[in-house]
Amino acid sequence: MLAFTHPACLEHDPGPDHPERPARLRAVLDALAAAYPHLAWHAAPAAQRGDLCRVHDAALVDQVLEPVASGLRAVDADTMLSPGSARAALHAAGAGLAAVDAVMANGADTTAFCAVRPPGHHATADTAMGFCLFNNIAVAAAHAHERHGLERIAIVDFDVHHGNGTQAIFQDEPAVAYFSSHQSGLFPNTGNPRERGAGNLHNVLLPPGSGGFRFRNVWEDVLLPALDDFKPQLLLVSAGFDAHMADPLADLMLDAEDFAWLTGQLCTLAGRHGGGRVVSMLEGGYNVDALAECVLAHVGALQPS
Repeated sequence: MLAFTHPACLEHDPGPDHPERPARLRAVLDALAAAYPHLAWHAAPAAQRGDLCRVHDAALVDQVLEPVASGLRAVDADTMLSPGSARAALHAAGAGLAAVDAVMANGADTTAFCAVRPPGHHATADTAMGFCLFNNIAVAAAHAHERHGLERIAIVDFDVHHGNGTQAIFQDEPAVAYFSSHQSGLFPNTGNPRERGAGNLHNVLLPPGSGGFRFRNVWEDVLLPALDDFKPQLLLVSAGFDAHMADPLADLMLDAEDFAWLTGQLCTLAGRHGGGRVVSMLEGGYNVDALAECVLAHVGALQPS
């Protein structure tokens, strides 16, 4: 398994009381270093403007990359730009590009985890929102489609919040299918199962208080069969861990073993259709101890047996 990160991802600082703080990534990196000292780490490159403009309007790219001399510049009430945000966003998006290239080049059963921030799945083509600046997973998917010629790319999103940006970017692109479970009645209040796009959108709502039993059932009964039918050549994962029972921003009741179970299922399915190639990118998770525990479980399940 390959791992990608960059020190710049720690430089995005939306404020001391903000849930999406640098301590999240530090906890993840420290936990992985302790548990997997021989993990093959690679420095994430900076995404180039052309990479970003496959999925984002030029005006959004300019907004995120405009220098912030000091302090914070608010994009919205929850999404901030600091002096280090532009570099962080470029390297977070670049991690996905490098990971896609690596799993395509390294052959069957290659998996990758991108330990990056800021997260991405709420960013739409023209709007940074929900703590997200560039849509990292969308940038990776568009790169896989254009540069590697893949015609069946699946994005699996188990973050507790619906990835409205990812869905909006690809809702008319049948080469990219989107599969998401997320809590109902929660920001951004999108992702109704009736939203089908070009037949490539698959959403399941989980009521507040849902635990691992319900989570596993909806994946086993609804989402994994649909994913299997799609036969993805490459599987990308928006790996958010804020559905954990300890997370302060949501009300689901999952534990680390639930994420490990789903990761194992995804790797098995990827082995059937895409040579076992999986790229996972960190999204949410705002209790740092729970986040670190869940990432360890996820990465453990990503590693080929």
